[in-house]
Amino acid sequence: MSNEHHSPLGKAVSYKAEYDPSLLFAIPRSGKRDEIGIGATLPFMGVDIWNAYELSWLNMRGKPQIALAVFEIPASSPNIIESKSFKLYLNSFNQTRLASAEALAELLRHDLGDAVGATVRVELIEPEAFDRQRLGELDGYCIDNLDIEVGSYTPQPGLLHCDEADSPVDEVLTSSLLKSNCLVTGQPDWASVQIRYVGQPINRESLLKYLISFRNHNEFHEQCVERIFVDIQRACAPLKLSVYARYTRRGGLDINPYRSNFNAPQPSNARTARQ
Repeated sequence: MSNEHHSPLGKAVSYKAEYDPSLLFAIPRSGKRDEIGIGATLPFMGVDIWNAYELSWLNMRGKPQIALAVFEIPASSPNIIESKSFKLYLNSFNQTRLASAEALAELLRHDLGDAVGATVRVELIEPEAFDRQRLGELDGYCIDNLDIEVGSYTPQPGLLHCDEADSPVDEVLTSSLLKSNCLVTGQPDWASVQIRYVGQPINRESLLKYLISFRNHNEFHEQCVERIFVDIQRACAPLKLSVYARYTRRGGLDINPYRSNFNAPQPSNARTARQ
């Protein structure tokens, strides 16, 4: 099914405690990409980094096991996974007996790969490694202290503009004031965003007003980041551009989309304080 309104999102559901891959609900990326004018050739590379904090299963003797999990879904995959269905799917392992953590990881790779239509990287972090997990904020210059007046709370790409300069700049700007809403339920989604670019200087006040304009916008995390990328690219035509957002978790999951039009190391998956 391609319509997100057929998903379990926003509906009363019974939680299954035994393995059920049919719970995963895939949504094609193409609909929203068509809406913002992205054709078959993507203008970016990237990945959606999911972190799961509530993952448990049983060993073969019935004893509960726990782990954190990291999932990396390529931006080139034809589908995304609706987040509530992802949570329901992970919960279906709660009373499932498995021979090992690697056996669980293999099931996750297979099922998620089938759902999104691409190879998914899965990493399980077992309890002995919990204390090595990093906490950190996005690097770059934070524009949130700019003294601006705001009057638009739906996306306004026309707000974006560049400052004239003799030569391109290479800079990283961040904001923690990005908020959008779930496409189906309208529940708020909170994020910090990092914009790295080389090109004519993006006017910082216009950028902050633009990011705040998402405040009443209904769209999934991945779609918001792609919209931001496309709007900045069209308005300012930077030579290089990447957009990375760290969304706060809901239901034990956080989603962190990254889009870039140049080869660069994948950003750190360090959890921010709000996550």
